[in-house]
Amino acid sequence: MKSNYEKFKSVCSILEHYSFDKSKLIPILQAIQEEYKYLPQEILAFISSALNISPAKVYGVATFYSHFSLTPKGKHIIRVCDGTACHVKKSSSIIEALREKLNLSESEMTTKDMLFTLETVACLGACGLAPVLVVDDKVYGQMTASKAVTLIEQIKG
Repeated sequence: MKSNYEKFKSVCSILEHYSFDKSKLIPILQAIQEEYKYLPQEILAFISSALNISPAKVYGVATFYSHFSLTPKGKHIIRVCDGTACHVKKSSSIIEALREKLNLSESEMTTKDMLFTLETVACLGACGLAPVLVVDDKVYGQMTASKAVTLIEQIKG
């Protein structure tokens, strides 16, 4: 059986980088999410113990900020804006086309092969390019349903 250090080697490296400083909890969680694509429950418990802070505080921070995820995400994160400017310009049709292309129901966010996660957000701050979607931090403006489907095909290809 692996020791906790072996099991959580990358977590330990992140904690060491931040000098096990509990005041750095948010950047620690950001680094861990970057590593794992989400915040696994067992790692949150490990962080709590390593930083000597309550599990409730770690969980509270992880659930308060919408940036953090407690569920696994796909390799590619697709965020579709459905704020006012994008919604008026038919972002809902883009969302539906992507769900269909990725075989996702309204309650599913991540494809079974863990390649894509589809998220709807209130604003991406690019209203002049509406409707907008972001894939892995790259912004795509003036999207249509067909352009979005083509983009997914290109990423898969």
